Amino acid sequence: MSSVFRFSRASLPATPWKNGGGTTREVSSWPQGAGLDSFGWRVSIATIAAAGPFSVFAGVDRSITLLEGDGVRLFTHDGRIEHRLDVPLQPFAFSGDEPIDCTLLGGASNDFNVMTRRGQWRADVRVLDRATAIEAAPHGVLLALRGAWRLDDEACSEGEGLQWSDATRAWHATPEGADARLLAVRILPA
Repeated sequence: MSSVFRFSRASLPATPWKNGGGTTREVSSWPQGAGLDSFGWRVSIATIAAAGPFSVFAGVDRSITLLEGDGVRLFTHDGRIEHRLDVPLQPFAFSGDEPIDCTLLGGASNDFNVMTRRGQWRADVRVLDRATAIEAAPHGVLLALRGAWRLDDEACSEGEGLQWSDATRAWHATPEGADARLLAVRILPA
């Protein structure tokens, strides 16, 4: 059944991590109700409050975008990955197979996360700052990060967004101010 849902970042329930290092607010996952071992794709916002390892998700491609805070250093102990996630609104993609560790670069940070099951789905994650025609996708999430946006006929204030699944659609996104930023995620068949 096709559907578009509105959501507010502030009203998403927070779930503590198993390791106690932060919390996750799930925006959406598909199929609906799927667990961490059975989702096709998952979008969430995490607060990283302590150093520690990321969970390994074998067979999953990941993207992380710093929203607020000082950021984190992401690394593998064998040196294959070394990345400072300290510039807001710049997505960083990596494999969920990697044993990523993380240290804080200051205080806690908030991050936008997209996970897709490799071989089934892939994610196109972009941050928009101008009027843009967003190409059609069967699933996706649009989140007004800064300022207000008009998404087709829907108005979204800062912190609000739209999520759709099983409904291939395109969008026209129009900012309502020069500083507005929109996070646009299109989930496409692999």
